Amino acid sequence: MIGICHLQERGFFCGIDKLIGPGATKAEKNLQLYIPSIAGFIMVAYAYYWQLGWGWAQYLIAGLLTVDIVGGIITNSTSSAKRWFHREGQGFKQHMDFIGTHFVQLSLFSWAFLDFDMMWIALVGGYMVVACVTILQTSLYLQRPVAITFYALSIVFAIYSFEAPQGLDWFLPLFYLKLLISHVLREEPYRPEYE
Repeated sequence: MIGICHLQERGFFCGIDKLIGPGATKAEKNLQLYIPSIAGFIMVAYAYYWQLGWGWAQYLIAGLLTVDIVGGIITNSTSSAKRWFHREGQGFKQHMDFIGTHFVQLSLFSWAFLDFDMMWIALVGGYMVVACVTILQTSLYLQRPVAITFYALSIVFAIYSFEAPQGLDWFLPLFYLKLLISHVLREEPYRPEYE
């Protein structure tokens, strides 16, 4: 396994390694750092410019969720993360534990922008769980088309069924992209030809 730390080690860089996948290339790290940071800044600037009437907590939550979701889409789809999150010992339970932590994001979003709508959390989160369980339980050779089908359906739900506040209609399509496509799909990881 490529990496700068062993599983038993602790420390900042070892923690980062475990989040992004040991052995991440400089290019992977740059994508994971700069694009989410720029996206978070643009989200906050957009909300401020268009005077969406947000309070400081809404700006903070929108900025952080943007950074996390955009960063998660990029990070979870890198070859380093694919090797790490789909290594031996990382099975159904570990993936579902990761998926389950995303109820925190849904709850924060609902609290900040939807008056803490518990039904929205249950429906959006329920779809997330059903889709991920189904994808993970599908034979490997069919996982990609099944995941794409669930993702396509999630876009329909995001547009026609699940409420989204002004300026945040991107949230659910990117949220589901991060989980259904970037994270749960097991793909063959590649390394650069020249390192």
